[in-house]
Amino acid sequence: MSLDLSAILSIWNFVLGFIVFVYLFYKYKFTQWNSKNIPTLSPSIPFGNMQNPLTRKTTTYEHLKSIYDHMKARGAKHLGIYSYFNMVYVPIDLEIVKKVMTTDFQHFVDRGVYFNEKDDPLSAHLVNIEGDKWRKLRTKLTPTFTSGKMRNMFIILTKCGEQMLDALNETKEVDIKEILGCFTTDVIGNCAFGLELNSFAEDKNDFRDFGKKAMKPNLMGILKLIFCMTFQKLSLALRLRILDKEVSNFFMNAVASTITYREENNIQRNDFLQLLIELKNTNDINNRLTLQEISAQCFVFFLAGFETSSTAMTFCLYELAKNQDVQNKVRDEIVKTIQNHNGILTYDGLSEMKYLQQVLNETLRMYPSVPFVARKCTMDYSLPISGKLMKKGTRVFIPIYAIHHDEDIYENPQVFDPERFSDENKTKRHPYSFLPFGEGPRNCIGSRFGLMQSKVGLVLLLQKYRFEPSSKTEKITFNPNGILMDTKETIWLTIKKL
Repeated sequence: MSLDLSAILSIWNFVLGFIVFVYLFYKYKFTQWNSKNIPTLSPSIPFGNMQNPLTRKTTTYEHLKSIYDHMKARGAKHLGIYSYFNMVYVPIDLEIVKKVMTTDFQHFVDRGVYFNEKDDPLSAHLVNIEGDKWRKLRTKLTPTFTSGKMRNMFIILTKCGEQMLDALNETKEVDIKEILGCFTTDVIGNCAFGLELNSFAEDKNDFRDFGKKAMKPNLMGILKLIFCMTFQKLSLALRLRILDKEVSNFFMNAVASTITYREENNIQRNDFLQLLIELKNTNDINNRLTLQEISAQCFVFFLAGFETSSTAMTFCLYELAKNQDVQNKVRDEIVKTIQNHNGILTYDGLSEMKYLQQVLNETLRMYPSVPFVARKCTMDYSLPISGKLMKKGTRVFIPIYAIHHDEDIYENPQVFDPERFSDENKTKRHPYSFLPFGEGPRNCIGSRFGLMQSKVGLVLLLQKYRFEPSSKTEKITFNPNGILMDTKETIWLTIKKL
């Protein structure tokens, strides 16, 4: 009995000692921003200034905006918060944002996102990888998105758009995100994998299903992601992977089989995958890509292309349905421009639609697909204002959603107003007040493709249909667990054939 009691006491002492250690560890960590004279909020154990992932009711970017608004009202130009016990620097002043993203980019080259190239190869894509490997791969992939390449892929986009119109041949209420998701799945499946999917003709589409699974993890997936981001070195040692193995195997097999088929049949196409195949087979060993590296780039191109563009178009049509005067104006521009090009939607005609660009920009302001972006300090950095050193490894959050909804930058930010992006009005604002694709050397490499895809989809739909609100969707709220901007509700719209 005494041995049992002694064992219980030992366990109790160990647990108590561990709790005290964790408490003191957190208390020490929570002094770091104060020691650097950086404005901060009082954190709590164990989440710091972040929300409890099991009970949160708002998104991370909305939560970040509330902190941003509170600290800016107190006159802060930047602030420090704690993500669990990790220090995170948040710039408010747009000149500091510019320093992080562009001027002092050499100090913030990496994103600081967890990836595991060995055990989870699809996670080692251009968005995540770091240092010299990122620089080299970015240089290799940049030629994919030149004007010539865009013009060649434009034909693919219009063909997929025609399939979308064929599926919408009558007046009805539609789940617009699903319609647009099928369109972008077809486009990216064609451009990134060389496959004609025709999602509208099939009840089940594996690419779309696995894409959804990758972008909308379950609760355990979210908790694992938080753990991996908080304890990155430990997660690598434990060989943890973020991506579901079934999803990974599907995309790896799709890329491998497509490359094999093309090479065996000597097939060449003007698409993203063709450039990657050429890099795989180059005689320059330093520029050669492995099959796993190709698969990772195809994977991120697919996810970014099908999810962000479909989301942007969904929110755009949702706002146009509520603002009929804006919808009529952009439709008039579309019709006149197409008439000027012999009744055909052309690549050059698309670039002439200035008001459409304003409408899309205003959509991306209100609903940025990536509501905040991360950076990591890669070498010690002298902080603005305080002059104290930010240590290597410190994370940075650029609060894009908060900046886009800052009343000091955009009057009445909840109002949909494309005139904010007229040539005259744009020049009145700081160039870093609009960041839908990031900025600086690490901005979104595929932004031109994403914009072209979104414009083509919107032009084809607005030319043929009028969009009106549906009683099924009276209001929208954001999904608190979404990786990118997404709604809890299905967005239904009423479409009427013109």
